[in-house]
Amino acid sequence: MSKLVILESPSKAKTVQKYLGAGYTVMASTGHVRDLPKSTLGIDVEHGFAPKYLNLSSKKDIIKKLKDAAAESDYVYLATDPDREGEAISWHLAQLLGLDLGEQNRVVFNEITKTGVSTGMSNPRSVDINLVDAQQARRTLDRLVGYKLSPFLWKKVRRGLSAGRVQSVALRLIVDREKEIRAFVPTEYWTIEATLVKNKTKFAAKFYGTEDGTKTDIPDKETADKILAALSDGEFTVRSVKNGTKTYQPAPPFNTSTMQQDASRKLGYDGKRTMRIAQALYEGVDIPGRGTIGLITYMRTDSLRISEEARAAANTYIKERFGDAYLPPKPRYYKAKKGAQDAHEAIRPTTVQLSPDEVKGALTAEQYKLYKLIWDRFIASLMSACVHDTVAVDTVNAGYLFKSSGYKVKFDGFTKLYTESRDEEEEEKGGAIPQLTVGEQLKADKTKGVSAEQHFTQPPVRYNYATLTKALDENGIGRPSTYAPIVTNIEQREYITKIGKAYAPTPLGETVTDLMCEYFKKIVDVKFTAGMEESLDEIGEGKKNWVDVVSKFYNDFDKTLKNAESEMDGKRVKVPDEETDEVCELCGRKMVIKTGRFGKFLACPGYPECKNTKPITAEVPGTCPLCGSKLVMRNTKTHHKFYGCSSYPECKFMTWDEPTAELCPECGKTLFKNRGKLHCLAEGCGFEKAASRKRAAKSEDGK
Repeated sequence: MSKLVILESPSKAKTVQKYLGAGYTVMASTGHVRDLPKSTLGIDVEHGFAPKYLNLSSKKDIIKKLKDAAAESDYVYLATDPDREGEAISWHLAQLLGLDLGEQNRVVFNEITKTGVSTGMSNPRSVDINLVDAQQARRTLDRLVGYKLSPFLWKKVRRGLSAGRVQSVALRLIVDREKEIRAFVPTEYWTIEATLVKNKTKFAAKFYGTEDGTKTDIPDKETADKILAALSDGEFTVRSVKNGTKTYQPAPPFNTSTMQQDASRKLGYDGKRTMRIAQALYEGVDIPGRGTIGLITYMRTDSLRISEEARAAANTYIKERFGDAYLPPKPRYYKAKKGAQDAHEAIRPTTVQLSPDEVKGALTAEQYKLYKLIWDRFIASLMSACVHDTVAVDTVNAGYLFKSSGYKVKFDGFTKLYTESRDEEEEEKGGAIPQLTVGEQLKADKTKGVSAEQHFTQPPVRYNYATLTKALDENGIGRPSTYAPIVTNIEQREYITKIGKAYAPTPLGETVTDLMCEYFKKIVDVKFTAGMEESLDEIGEGKKNWVDVVSKFYNDFDKTLKNAESEMDGKRVKVPDEETDEVCELCGRKMVIKTGRFGKFLACPGYPECKNTKPITAEVPGTCPLCGSKLVMRNTKTHHKFYGCSSYPECKFMTWDEPTAELCPECGKTLFKNRGKLHCLAEGCGFEKAASRKRAAKSEDGK
């Protein structure tokens, strides 16, 4: 019998073909083959919200090949990704190829290994219509919001804007945080710290309050000086010494959300990059001596569960590498958060013996870094706890209480391999504290003594990718696999901008959010959106009908939209101009950023009295080979980058070649890069050489 197996990814198809061998033909759909039309709503709101699916024109050749292969095969297996989206693609393929939906032809691969593929092929089932309906409901809801609400924003704010059921909530989180930061009023406070000494060992004692244990704030310098004056001649008396132990448990293995968060914190990768790398690790990498193998399990998961087979392999590895003490007396199990689908395992290495160092030579730099992160986290999650010996000391002086704390590592446990990163690193509490007894008298260090320091309370910090995805995940907004495209979308729409690694809303983003909050409260309400996610989960579990869920949402949404259109009839919302530090040389005003037909440009806010405009430029390395002025990057009307002299129009130098920080060894002018070569553009020079491959590789890796 000839059997056809259809997956989504071509690279994964090649790996699976090797495992299945003769008798099987493995092909890839390269994602969806059918979708809603782009130019129209494609949802029949009058007749049960029936979606109108069309074959994707870009997949015309693939569809033909799949149909031909299916016609020539005795049996067809649908092996698309093991999630809702993959289930829907299998359903579309079944419709397209005329397959029986009741037939047990759906197989899933949690890992692309020989064992994973064999297990999947041995356990076929029929397409899960409940999961398909959940995906259809999500797609329908998103289409209704996007295609109904976006035109409203075009009419009332600016053409080309978009609104989304989940992206609007993500944007609101960023806008609300920015408003908190603006509204924040710093409060002054002071701290007092004594550096105490015993037998040449120094340790810090921090002011806590009065001797009776009442915590006391120090609001100003006057209060701080009063306390310092009372302490000036006194000794510190040890009132209590408490010894103890503190146990730290390892973090669970990664799910999609925590993987993206840790990759952002530790590697500086955004979600899109992380998921792209993880996809490649899942689909398969050619390992010398082993062939092509998927290195990690499926990377779109909200589960913390791992197979007993993987646990046993990891336990053996831990014992052999670290010793028996590094394996806890009882196996550690983790529970996923409430509402998790728990359809697949946590993200883990498929083969524990393939350590990061074992496969480093077969991986790109970024693949190695992410694989090491996943591998280390998984192994550490099954290791023994880290134990600290702790000591807490209370000392008193002049009726005031000071506290000291310290620790030393008793057993390093899982931290021998991995430590979890945090968004706000906790202050490490103390270091070594000498042996002390109650009633002992201590003196302050002669050099450091006792000092007071002024502080001010700090505003909330802006979201970065890790903290934003954490907030979305904790609030049940969307699904972790969608976070990367959500953030990318609101950034591309210019609703947010990056300041360092943090996100800040643009005036446009704030304007759109304020409008949404005024007229479409539910769409941007965190709890309402989380409730919709729960409804989608219940559809997937067969507890709710997808048409009923969509109908209830749309009836309310349609009324809200009509009311907003009525109230804003004939009105438009003005987006505040974004002021820059660039000064108009004609009238002295600070120029603002405007958006025109060909993109952004600088304009004088004094229009129409002053009509001065300038292109937006960015400084780049190097200097002009003609006049020595700084170089800037500009954009053509068709959005192509070019480089020119900042002294334009006096100097008309321009080039498409990228300037570098490297200087010509013959004339000392800036070298420019083009097609792997560095060359000098100074008149009469002509120097050129090959660009460093090593430098290019580092650049691609983000260093």
